[in-house]
Amino acid sequence: MKKILLSVLFISGTVFAYSGSVFAETLMGALAKAYNNSSALSSDRATVRIYDEDIAIAKSGYRPVINGFGTYSRSRRLLSTFSDNMTVGNVGIELDQKVFDGFVTRNSVARAEMQSQAQRESLRNSEQNLLLRAIQAYTDVYTARRIAVFRRQNLAALEEQVRADRVRLEVGEGTRTDLAQSKAQRSQAISQLHQANAEVKSKEAVYLHIVGDVPGPLITPPEARNIPSNMDVGIQIALSEHPAILSSRYAVDAVSYTVKAKEGAFLPQVNIVASTSHEDVFKGLGKDTQVHSIGIQLSVPIYQGGFTSAQVRQSKEQLGQAQIQLDSMRDQVREQLVSAWSQFEGAKAAVVAYRDGVRASQIALDGRIQENHVGQATTLDVLISRTMMIDSQISLVLAERDVIVAGYAVKVALGSLNAANLGLQVIQYDPFKHYNAVKNKWIGIRTP
Repeated sequence: MKKILLSVLFISGTVFAYSGSVFAETLMGALAKAYNNSSALSSDRATVRIYDEDIAIAKSGYRPVINGFGTYSRSRRLLSTFSDNMTVGNVGIELDQKVFDGFVTRNSVARAEMQSQAQRESLRNSEQNLLLRAIQAYTDVYTARRIAVFRRQNLAALEEQVRADRVRLEVGEGTRTDLAQSKAQRSQAISQLHQANAEVKSKEAVYLHIVGDVPGPLITPPEARNIPSNMDVGIQIALSEHPAILSSRYAVDAVSYTVKAKEGAFLPQVNIVASTSHEDVFKGLGKDTQVHSIGIQLSVPIYQGGFTSAQVRQSKEQLGQAQIQLDSMRDQVREQLVSAWSQFEGAKAAVVAYRDGVRASQIALDGRIQENHVGQATTLDVLISRTMMIDSQISLVLAERDVIVAGYAVKVALGSLNAANLGLQVIQYDPFKHYNAVKNKWIGIRTP
């Protein structure tokens, strides 16, 4: 029977997975799964479709309202000498068409358009936040697994150290103190390995929740690309292109149209009203009557008890609130970019320093081992050097993780982390398909 071997080699901090039938998951592959599987993103897409229907609802104000009606009644009149029976049936249809409504419909349509656009920008922001969480989940699993490997390697080295110290003690070249120190370090390494394995399981659970699939073998995630040359350029890009800011701008426009729509209630309204009806009266030989009418109805508001005035004042306050929220969103985006940029630069500097530290720690450990063999260094010296080596390796791994996550966090702060820019192999959701399908829809209750 042919056995399939899956080997994982850790070379210079990179995981290479190879197998006859198993392939490692790439970061872009994981992001594609998150894009397709996210229930939160699906909910946000549904929210956009809900707001699209507000456009059709607002446009209904341009169209006539047609109602059919019918009545049927039977009456009996009792007199002293005789009784009188009468049956009346009436059916008809009436039409009510707005001619002028103080521009309420026009402003309501504009408001619905702005609200729909604001939700589309909010969806873009939700998409990039989801992708960032997926990137964090991927790099966290990758990093936790690397740390677990280092802990496992450290335990194996300490097992060998305990064995060597026991042999040296038996031949009279070592001491019980050396053996006890090795055993103590081994016990600590066992605990650290269990903690590392638990951290791997925890990160894999988060990965499953966000990506929607169990993480298999992972490869080194790539760093973010196309980052601006300096932070000032990035701030200019973010303030003009970030979807959260654009969504807030559209929200301000939507509320401004709300103000105009409320003010339109002070203007006269003109409607065309038409109806036709047919009435049958069954009394004796019976009688048929047909009535047709058409006319213009004028309504001039004079006083509504302060209701309309309060609505206008309320909408103006809402407009001021929306403008404040826009300014606040600009500050938040600027703060987000500065924070992400600082973390990105700091992580890059830390990687350089930790790489030097790992090289130095390796040289020191190799030297201490040789010195221990010739009696110039104690077992404790070797154990200290080994601990420093492991700590340096783990610090480097964490710093490399921070570089990747912070780089993509910068992309989020710029507003440019999305499926299209990443080139994900997915069928990208197009919110304009539903928008175009319903914005001018006159009739029908089935969703597109």
